[in-house]
Amino acid sequence: MAYEFEQALVDLRERIDSMESELKNGAPDDAAQELQSLRSELDRQTADVFANLSPWDRVQLARHPQRPRTLDFIRYAFTDFVELHGDRHYGDDLAIVGGPARLGDTPVMVVGHQKGKDAKDNQLRNFGMAHPEGFRKARRLMQQAEKFRLPLFTFLDIPGASPFLADEERGQAWAIAENLLTMSQLRTPIIVTVIGEGGSGGALALGIGDRVLMLEFSMYSVASPEGAASIVWKDAKLAPEAAGSLKPFAQDLKELGIIHRVVPEPVGGAHVDPRGAAQDLKAALVEELAALQKFPAPKLVERRYEIYRSLGVVAP
Repeated sequence: MAYEFEQALVDLRERIDSMESELKNGAPDDAAQELQSLRSELDRQTADVFANLSPWDRVQLARHPQRPRTLDFIRYAFTDFVELHGDRHYGDDLAIVGGPARLGDTPVMVVGHQKGKDAKDNQLRNFGMAHPEGFRKARRLMQQAEKFRLPLFTFLDIPGASPFLADEERGQAWAIAENLLTMSQLRTPIIVTVIGEGGSGGALALGIGDRVLMLEFSMYSVASPEGAASIVWKDAKLAPEAAGSLKPFAQDLKELGIIHRVVPEPVGGAHVDPRGAAQDLKAALVEELAALQKFPAPKLVERRYEIYRSLGVVAP
């Protein structure tokens, strides 16, 4: 699938792939020169398109169905991952995944939202909209991270927590609130990364950390553009206008002090090169963890408290 603004780029990549196959099968000599010309044209058009993205284009990039998910980043950036299941109260929620792993030689705990890759997978994972048992599973893993002195890495990619009546009856708001409290007091380093769409309380439930990173074309907001448009203008069709007003993008939030670091994506977006995106993120995570490991646990909690107390303060 390709969005309208990237269709020309997709067509060029397909032509390049086709010509590369022809070269392997003995294409004419001038084919190599034409291939180089196409690659240069792809670079030029990609730079032009991504320099002129509208807010709505950026929303679409954050939601791109081919964008790498939490399990992709775990596969490419971590080793020895063992997925753990269940909240020990109700059941297992496939919209949140997590378990112990290694980042380089360091044992860690990873937890993240998981959207599906296709229609069937999205049904199983409720389109990434976590249920209360998912948040409780995440909290259980957070507490294990503290118990075994494992740094905690969380990955945010959720349109919002599951809004159905059954979820509210099982304590959706309570589960999110417990996660906020737990993460604020957790005596181990916490590094949060927004990898796609970080939406509302469902994102915050995994979003309290010592360092908050965002991939270049991800988004992080109190409400979706559609939700904001429905509330402010009573019309979800005005979502593109709301996207610009919300300022949900990485550079906006970096300037506002909401996040600490923007991680660049491969040219064309993370969905073009998931492995490359994961390796770039891994380098940033290793660097951030090394800095946090210099602080004793009590100091980490104190610094975390000060970070969140300072948000939203307006200087006189």
